[in-house]
Amino acid sequence: MDEALQENLMGALENVIDPELGIDIVNLGLIYGVDLNDDGIATVTMTLTAMGCPLAGHIEQDVKRVMEDIPEVKDTEVNIVWNPPWSKDRMSRYAKIALGIPD
Repeated sequence: MDEALQENLMGALENVIDPELGIDIVNLGLIYGVDLNDDGIATVTMTLTAMGCPLAGHIEQDVKRVMEDIPEVKDTEVNIVWNPPWSKDRMSRYAKIALGIPD
């Protein structure tokens, strides 16, 4: 996958806002990777801030919705993983400032 398409996919994912924190899932560091195969199937590997997150289904549907807007994407699979575990160290500087978390 070329760099421009990768940036386009990540840019789309920046439109998915964590409903509890009000910050997008990319800046929260929840996205571990995005891949697009030759058949147009996008695989988004991500985590959540906590196991048993009651909004996991909502976030997953939002991921699929924003990926539909990318012409190269025919379908999206969301792969939620717990390893490596998420920590605030994965957050962007923007997210830390917005949430008042010291660097």
